[in-house]
Amino acid sequence: MPVRSVEVAADIMHGVTNSYAGLDDAGVAIAAAQAGAHVVRTMYGRNLTRIHKGAGDFATAADVEAEKTILGVIRAARPEDAVLGEESGEQGAAGAARRWLVDPLCGTLNYAVGNMLVAVNVALYDGAAAVADPFSGEVFFTDGETAWMRHDGADVRLSPTPATQLVDVNLDPPFPNAPGFRAVDLLAHPGFIERFRPRVVSTTLALAWVAAGKRAAYVTDGGDFRGSVHFAAGIALCRATGCVVTGIDGAPLGQAGRGLVVAADAETHELLMSMIRNRS
Repeated sequence: MPVRSVEVAADIMHGVTNSYAGLDDAGVAIAAAQAGAHVVRTMYGRNLTRIHKGAGDFATAADVEAEKTILGVIRAARPEDAVLGEESGEQGAAGAARRWLVDPLCGTLNYAVGNMLVAVNVALYDGAAAVADPFSGEVFFTDGETAWMRHDGADVRLSPTPATQLVDVNLDPPFPNAPGFRAVDLLAHPGFIERFRPRVVSTTLALAWVAAGKRAAYVTDGGDFRGSVHFAAGIALCRATGCVVTGIDGAPLGQAGRGLVVAADAETHELLMSMIRNRS
């Protein structure tokens, strides 16, 4: 079945595009994420063209088409806002007071090899956000104050908990904080083995799962996540649910090279930080 245009894909999700103008910011984030998820789901399993970005990174035609569809929703709803897209870069007025961050397909390598662990991320900088799972149909969203999961038309408030004892650790390069911090070393720490069970999802869907109580924590190396198209939506969800969000040094996010530790509660965060400090 051919790829649908921006307008048609949006229409499928929520009727005509001009109806987006009446949505609040959380509604726009949800509508955009769902429209992008529809494209990702529709194109799944095809032999897709890869667009190489260098250093082993690439996008697929699904990333590009999903982003076009998401941008169509945002433009229809908030024409004066700027947008930073993973594939298309900065768009909109340079002096715009508001900026949307869009990662149309987080987990591209998973997707390209037929793995369904992916996410569609849409966030207003320091505001509403949504993370859509294209294959479960779940949409995790926040208005910046509270966070919810929508599935089959029903909304359930997100409630983080460490009960699963599952900690998702991102092992994908680059590793800017090595050798001081290596995520793989955390997995060998005796305390980690005793208390937690590792998971490697390789998509920021794992952040939404921390907010929803499906993961106890998430750990990754990396740079400045404040305005990241990959992480902004998931971090917004976690903050709205009261998760502890810091860099790998335990400090607030802000300076490049700090990485990210998100935990369902303070005890889990402190346990992970003590292991990270020990290994560092």
